[in-house]
Amino acid sequence: MEIIPVKTGRAYEVTVGHGCADAFYDQLAARHRGKRAAIVTDETVDGLYGEAVRRALEGRGIPCCKFAFPGGEPHKRMETALEICEFLHREGITRSDFLVALGGGIPGDVTGFCAAVYLRGVEYVQIPTTLLAQIDSSVGGKTAVNIDGGKNLVGCFWQPSAVLCDTAFFDTLPEETFADGVGEAIKYGAIRDAQLFEQMRGDFRRNLLPIVARCIAIKAAVVEADERDTGERMVLNFGHTLGHAIEKHSGFAVTHGKAVAIGMQMMADACAQNGLCAPEVPAAIRDCLERNGLAWRYDAPLEGLLAIAAGDKKRDGTSISPVLIRAIGRCEPVSMEWGAFAQFMAAGGSRA
Repeated sequence: MEIIPVKTGRAYEVTVGHGCADAFYDQLAARHRGKRAAIVTDETVDGLYGEAVRRALEGRGIPCCKFAFPGGEPHKRMETALEICEFLHREGITRSDFLVALGGGIPGDVTGFCAAVYLRGVEYVQIPTTLLAQIDSSVGGKTAVNIDGGKNLVGCFWQPSAVLCDTAFFDTLPEETFADGVGEAIKYGAIRDAQLFEQMRGDFRRNLLPIVARCIAIKAAVVEADERDTGERMVLNFGHTLGHAIEKHSGFAVTHGKAVAIGMQMMADACAQNGLCAPEVPAAIRDCLERNGLAWRYDAPLEGLLAIAAGDKKRDGTSISPVLIRAIGRCEPVSMEWGAFAQFMAAGGSRA
């Protein structure tokens, strides 16, 4: 078991390991004696782990209530958040109690958003059950819901008080869902750690625990340097500008991690064509994606994806802040006028 500190304005720890849940629950109970917990999850995860987590907490003296909503991006909406807040009020949850976000990135984001706005802010802990949520969305305090205009366009920063990343949860994770996390993990190697990137060109499953821990450590370091996403933290968006557009264009048939993987490839191709990195860089990314069974192309006109990306929250007036890659392990966010960005991407190929 490894403890990774996250030294933000509200500091907390991430517990990482395989089979480390009981130790985490013990620590949680010691810190929250006399408090109540509201577990928020989706219906799929509820069937797998909802009652087990409730029993684990109640067995340690923490009374629990539980709310489960249908899974999937269509339910990551303000309507769901309002239902959760109404539930919390009916159950008598107060500012001295706490929420438990149990599941993948969607329950995590929605629960975090509710924690931030209910009673103007209550504590919450993250118990992510997917690879993607463990290495990405559970750490850093970004919370959000979707609106018709795009993903995560209504949200706020609200750090959790603790995070449990137990890879034993992956025992029930479908292979397709696991692959989403692999796409995000490859991103961490591409932006900050060439050695980690090379490790992921090998046997990912065999190196799973150290990969998870290293990705979380990278995320923690970046978040500590830029908690509010105004500078360095933007590097975590490598592949996301076009990735979010691919998600929306596909009607979310292409899920987040797979869309980010394609977005990384598109950006690397464009960077190479514009002379910002060597041709070996996009070739290495393509090889890593292929070795891990991830697609690196999406059949859609670039113009259509750019039209969707024009509504991205990373856009600021007439400019946008894409993340460019210079070498494996070295990326940087830049500000570009929208027209220049469109031309830049077109140099990488006319289609995704």
